[in-house]
Amino acid sequence: MNRYKCTIAYDGARFEGYQIQKEKRTVQLEIQKALSRIHKGAEIKVYASGRTDAGVHAEGQVLHFDSVLTIAEQAWQKALNANLPNDIWVKRVEKVDGSFHARFEVVKKEYRYKLDLAENFDVFRRDHVYHYPYPLNIEAIQEACPFFIGEHDFTSFCSAKTEVEDKTRHIYSLEAVLEGNELEFRIVGNGFLYNMVRIIVGTILEIGQGKKLPTDIPSILAATNRKEAGKTAPAHGLYLWEVHYNDN
Repeated sequence: MNRYKCTIAYDGARFEGYQIQKEKRTVQLEIQKALSRIHKGAEIKVYASGRTDAGVHAEGQVLHFDSVLTIAEQAWQKALNANLPNDIWVKRVEKVDGSFHARFEVVKKEYRYKLDLAENFDVFRRDHVYHYPYPLNIEAIQEACPFFIGEHDFTSFCSAKTEVEDKTRHIYSLEAVLEGNELEFRIVGNGFLYNMVRIIVGTILEIGQGKKLPTDIPSILAATNRKEAGKTAPAHGLYLWEVHYNDN
């Protein structure tokens, strides 16, 4: 039995998220269907670094699967892409040790959130960036970012539907990069709670509008109360950008 690690990208606009759901189109379902065709109908399960919600995109999602087939890495890539819909693309396939696990060995992840601040929006990007044509104080936004860095209880910044009990996470970096009318948040952490990135972005946008202050962040974190943070930013601006393991 061989274990293969795949790095994939997908456009989440037409998916109901990554994880298989009954009678819904998901990324995991499409990949397992492709693998089943390659294995002449056999069921092959894939394991990802984590799930993404409906509408969320990925530039560097990572998964693994086991196969009795011995195929060259580039041949695997070509075979998978030939059997996948055009909103999923396998970027790289690597044969790895059988002990590798795409989820349990994650060291850190990077997410990016993209906004278009232009008054006139490009309608063809409606599923891929959050159109936000409102005045923003970029200086206040950038001032707020460092308050999230470090280890904190992020209860205030996750959905009430979050199932895990331990809501402590470590954020290594968070920056807001403005280029022309494009504002991009880049956040790296050891893990993220349900809707955590989107709530952080929504809260920082309220700071940019003057509804909150950058110095409010410590008290919002300390409150461990979802009601203290801002709104949840829409899913379609969010990208799982890169997943890091000890080998990269």
